Amino acid sequence: MEKLVVIGLDCADPKLIFHEMIDDLPNIRSLMKESTYGRMKSIIPPITVPAWMCMMTGKDPGELGIYGFRNRKDYSYDSLSFANSRMVKYPKVWDRLGMKGLTSILLGIPLTYPPKPIRGCLISGFLAPDTESDYTYPKGLKEEIKSWVGQYMLDVPDFRTDDKDRIIKDIYTMTDRRFEVAKRLITERRWDFFMMVEMGLDRIYHGFWAYHDSGHPKHDPNSPYRDVIREYTAYLDGKIGEILDLIPDGTRVIVISDHGVQRMSGGISINEWFIRNGYLTLKEYPEEPTRMSDLIRRGMVDWSKTIAWGEGGYYGRVFLNVKGREPEGIVPQEEYEKVRDEIKSAVEGITDEFGNPLGTVVYKPQEVYRAVRNIPPDLIVYFGGLKWRSLGTVGSGEIHHHENDTGPDDANHAQYGMWLMTGGKGEEREIDILGVHDLIMSVVN
Repeated sequence: MEKLVVIGLDCADPKLIFHEMIDDLPNIRSLMKESTYGRMKSIIPPITVPAWMCMMTGKDPGELGIYGFRNRKDYSYDSLSFANSRMVKYPKVWDRLGMKGLTSILLGIPLTYPPKPIRGCLISGFLAPDTESDYTYPKGLKEEIKSWVGQYMLDVPDFRTDDKDRIIKDIYTMTDRRFEVAKRLITERRWDFFMMVEMGLDRIYHGFWAYHDSGHPKHDPNSPYRDVIREYTAYLDGKIGEILDLIPDGTRVIVISDHGVQRMSGGISINEWFIRNGYLTLKEYPEEPTRMSDLIRRGMVDWSKTIAWGEGGYYGRVFLNVKGREPEGIVPQEEYEKVRDEIKSAVEGITDEFGNPLGTVVYKPQEVYRAVRNIPPDLIVYFGGLKWRSLGTVGSGEIHHHENDTGPDDANHAQYGMWLMTGGKGEEREIDILGVHDLIMSVVN
């Protein structure tokens, strides 16, 4: 078999990588000449978790039963919990390779914590709690990492902040240490399949997109941060070059992202809209903006009068209060589809504060997934085609906002990421994220 290196760049956007910035990216430009490359259509919704794991299993979010970072454990009202590796019930690429006696090195792939034993070694992604936890397989690998780079960084802490200088410093430090670990593993260990995911682009897009995008409502062409994204992307290209210099001749290379990026024009307070339109009733309205999960926990929702509620995030999740399903449900099961259709149509009709259509799209999980496991949202909402974020807090009295309710954020995700794979002749082709699994297996089989 051929050796294969997969370099994942979370959030890398095809418009930026292949067009806008390509002159600053000599290593990616060189790879393109000997690759097939183009746009990669992500999952619905295009979210880091579970996108990378969908790619590695060939299964969609419904089949995995993982619909985002947080998922309902049961039909109680306060059951949201963070996704983890134990939820992934299907074999990943490296599991299939291990069955064939092939060895893998995995570095920073989201949804690999807690680490499971593999044939090779694994360093968990950013959802690991900290580096004091057992975030590696084998366990002793974390001590080697400490001897190589000191304090390894799983992620940039508190990347939604106004302390921009600190974010820049942390992103560069995180990336430098991750690639240093990658180089050590590539050169010092035996492997057939190597894969790493770098989170730096995602973090720098969220923190600095307004300075880069001249169409962003907060854009300042004179900002000292206007070139931060371009400079970091060029630095990242150099790091990729360092990896390419170390791998054996004839190694196949894939560079790929999980989704793209676009400006975030604002946020829609979904629960404020539900309250105003009679779908959600509180026993007492909060005096300050409060997360919906906190209101639920404090018993402030009148479930006897509540039809639906929502959660915030890059996309909106809507849950119906169904009789016989939720503890105090009131929507009769025989009217479920009628009510779901009503809410779907109403939410798609939400305008901006000036009455202009947002272009919101609402999906039913059963219509976009090949199967539906565990407990999905009843509706998946792309406010303004994901140009607007879903805000879950209640207490502002307003539906439309131009600030994120979880901290400063300039960007949201876009449906299309990027991909390239060596072995081509510079031709451009679009692929689907679920097809990447088969693409990888076709190389390493």
